[in-house]
Amino acid sequence: MNQETLKMSKKERQRAQVMAEVVSGRWSLARAAREMRVSKRQAVRIKKRYLREGEAGLVHRSRDRVSNRRKPDGFRQEVLALYRERYGDFGPTLAAEKMAELDGVSVHPETLRLWLKAAHLWQGKHKAREHRKQRQRRERFGELVQIDGSDHAWFEERGPRCTLMVMVDDATGRMALHMATAETTQAALRVLRQWVGLHGVPQALYADGKSVYFSPKGSDKPTEFGQVARRLEIDMIPAHSPQAKGRVERKNSLLQDRLVKELRLRGISTIEEANAMLEGFAGDMNRRFARAPMSPCDAHRVAPGDPMELDDLFRVEHPRVVARDNTYAFQSRRWQILEQPGAPAPGTTIRVCRALDGSLSCRHARRSLETCLISGTPPPAPKHSASGRRVKAKRATLTPEGGLDPPALARAEENRAA
Repeated sequence: MNQETLKMSKKERQRAQVMAEVVSGRWSLARAAREMRVSKRQAVRIKKRYLREGEAGLVHRSRDRVSNRRKPDGFRQEVLALYRERYGDFGPTLAAEKMAELDGVSVHPETLRLWLKAAHLWQGKHKAREHRKQRQRRERFGELVQIDGSDHAWFEERGPRCTLMVMVDDATGRMALHMATAETTQAALRVLRQWVGLHGVPQALYADGKSVYFSPKGSDKPTEFGQVARRLEIDMIPAHSPQAKGRVERKNSLLQDRLVKELRLRGISTIEEANAMLEGFAGDMNRRFARAPMSPCDAHRVAPGDPMELDDLFRVEHPRVVARDNTYAFQSRRWQILEQPGAPAPGTTIRVCRALDGSLSCRHARRSLETCLISGTPPPAPKHSASGRRVKAKRATLTPEGGLDPPALARAEENRAA
């Protein structure tokens, strides 16, 4: 090896200086061994090579040589061809996993990354990040759960664009998934119901300021989702920026890469098929990537064991006032309250309940009322005076028990007699 073009590492240059001191007699070999952090026997070998070959004898023997563990060129070309054919938009780590799982081709992710970069098939993601202060994870599992809806082309061109509801535990990173057409109250309640059924009731829920989760400023009336959260005694915490709920935002980014390709490989193109596999997919991701919490105590509260009782906690209630003909309006349709013991009087406020499956029921004083849908019945027409002007109906005054006051009852009896 030509000394003028000799390539040496910092460690090898230091050894050359030590050997020069040994050959000149200024240092003993024992001191040289300590300086190089090798045994005395190894120092003897290094000195022999230095006396025989000079500084070139200190250069590692594998320098500029092909590795003995290098894969054959034919195998490398086979892997790159398979990547171009099936995994063109996959990252090296995911592509290596799927090649081993589906094609029986075993290659280390870092090896594949180097091959893809050399073939100009992959470029690392590099972007400048704003400096932020890290928020510490919560210590207990279930102490804080983040929720968000990710609108994305999950089925690519095979199906419609839809939304994936994602819930992530702040302490462990465990997640629950549900696919829906949009980020609606029903979709958010379904993923929360799934979480409660699996783990229990979390202490707090972190969500953005959308109207699904929080009412407008100045309004004390909770949203439909807020009704359920209040009934379950879950604290609702608003997030004022995407970075505030970064845990679930990073999960969205991960799923938009991995889940899209998983759906493609399985040939799934509908929301129903996706929901059938999401629980198993989320369970596999949790087993692989979830971390242990700092505290072993579980912060979840125990949910009711009866599924019917648990589903009843997820009902959404809408107050309605019974009309004079014992009907009430809901969702642009009218329902008739059938004659039955304990039926509410006209003017009484009742509750229309929508269950998680979309079914409707009517309740009053903790009792379910028998009702029937009146199809094709328009709302009552406004009354007019002899002059043709609209007459404003008198508003009934309710008693503390929820019934009509005596003057209103008298008017109701007169209307019935007429």
